[in-house]
Amino acid sequence: MVENVIIMGAAGRDFHNFNVYFRDNRRYRVVGFTATQIPDIDGRCYPAELSGGLYPEGIPIYSDHRLAELIRKNAVDLVAFSYSDVPHGEVMHKASIVTAAGADFIIIGAQYTMLVSKKPMISVCAVRTGCGKSQTSRQVVRMLQKAGKKVVSIRHPMPYGDLTKQVVQRFSSYDDFDRYNCTIEEREEYEPVVDMGAVVYAGVDYAKILEQAEKEADVIVWDGGNNDTPFYRPDVHIVVFDPHRAGHETRYHPGETNMLLADIALINKVDSASPGDVDTVRRTIQRHNPEAAIVLAESNVTAEDPGRIRDSRVLVIEDGPTLTHGEMAYGAGIIAAERFQAAEIIDPRPLLKGSLKETFAAYPNIGKLLPAMGYSTEQIGDLEATINSIDCDLVLSATPIDLTKLIKVNHPVQRIRYEYRDHGEPTLEEVLMEKLKISP
Repeated sequence: MVENVIIMGAAGRDFHNFNVYFRDNRRYRVVGFTATQIPDIDGRCYPAELSGGLYPEGIPIYSDHRLAELIRKNAVDLVAFSYSDVPHGEVMHKASIVTAAGADFIIIGAQYTMLVSKKPMISVCAVRTGCGKSQTSRQVVRMLQKAGKKVVSIRHPMPYGDLTKQVVQRFSSYDDFDRYNCTIEEREEYEPVVDMGAVVYAGVDYAKILEQAEKEADVIVWDGGNNDTPFYRPDVHIVVFDPHRAGHETRYHPGETNMLLADIALINKVDSASPGDVDTVRRTIQRHNPEAAIVLAESNVTAEDPGRIRDSRVLVIEDGPTLTHGEMAYGAGIIAAERFQAAEIIDPRPLLKGSLKETFAAYPNIGKLLPAMGYSTEQIGDLEATINSIDCDLVLSATPIDLTKLIKVNHPVQRIRYEYRDHGEPTLEEVLMEKLKISP
């Protein structure tokens, strides 16, 4: 008997779970996706070109707010929870809505949706958004390049536009960012890797992506998103922890799963976190996954001209997802403002424009800084208008990309960068190369 299914997601893990688990499975009929976390990703359709022969008209994507209504209207039997960086309590609240409406609630086991590569696969994931996955994955790419390997990075999906044009995306130059109409969030992940001379793949169909990547790679690095588990079965699974949020490693889905699966547990930001919080995270890892090798690292914050920051009134711009569903109260920009003795951090909230008002309403704990929100042309325009309406001496831009290439800023802008740095022994390179049996 065919079961009616809804897949709950946020334009990433949900599509992958469908492609791998449900698409050609006649036991199930997927009646729709629900979407949350990312602005304006509902109201679309998962296209027929990607849905397979069982779905000649594609599959509608609805707002998550309609979940109970959709279950009753479509006589849904099963709801598959398929997005990440969610408190355990919220997951069970969703389960309660589902079961009260008359359906079963499932979380698909991580291994069921991990595709197997012909090439060595290293995954870099985390227990929360904003732990430092991207800088860690870039460091892994550098290590492998130094060892003479051709490295390809595959990034967790961010398909927020026309899905039919994003099945397989390959990025090796800045022209590719324009060709695929990349959002700010996408550019933040891809640009630094391309700058290193490496190739990045992303998209919607990760079986096809893997097939393409294997043709040009000696080693593949899975660069995870949020705190999701890998889409590929890793030979070495690196999981990044943030001692600024000590305790979160056991409170969020599926970050705790990542912790339990880790081969290398990397405690990041030990240069700015308290020693007590670092020890708390270390003890949690040792208690729940004693086989994991523990590595300590720093998120090294640098400024182009620290002297210019001193005594200046600054507007701080930070990475968007880290501040929103990542729930961080601050990032590298605030650390730089305080470390280099800015006179004042300007509060942007009284002068927010357009969609940024909605962002702050949805995430009221963001505080005195500005997330680099840019999921659409309109939102990028709202970001530009907000920045230019604020009276400040200097803008500190702590997003990984050069915002001035996308928007016109009427203030001096100084980029704040943050990169991986080992903190003592053993180093990440020593531990990783030993596990891979590669001479550094």
